[in-house]
Amino acid sequence: MEAGAPDGDDLVEILATLASPHRMRVVAALSGGRNYVSRLARELGISRALLQVHLKKLESAGLVTSSLEVSEDGKAMNYYEVVPFSVHLTPEAVKRASATLSQ
Repeated sequence: MEAGAPDGDDLVEILATLASPHRMRVVAALSGGRNYVSRLARELGISRALLQVHLKKLESAGLVTSSLEVSEDGKAMNYYEVVPFSVHLTPEAVKRASATLSQ
């Protein structure tokens, strides 16, 4: 496996996570910089509850990170940002990754 290339299980998780149009939009929005949940939900036109579901899935796949911060007025704000990633898909890369699948 080449350095930095995801193993088979990680590749499946990354691709499955990015297969959602909502999650692709979240990554696209966060590629411009970190943002907090309420503002991001407004920008994307979805509920905070639905956004939280997608953010948790993205975080589980290692594609975004979060940090809880307290604003000047004492409100807890959860900020998310994209973790830089690159997935180069070729038949050979899929072949190498498939050799490491756990199932």
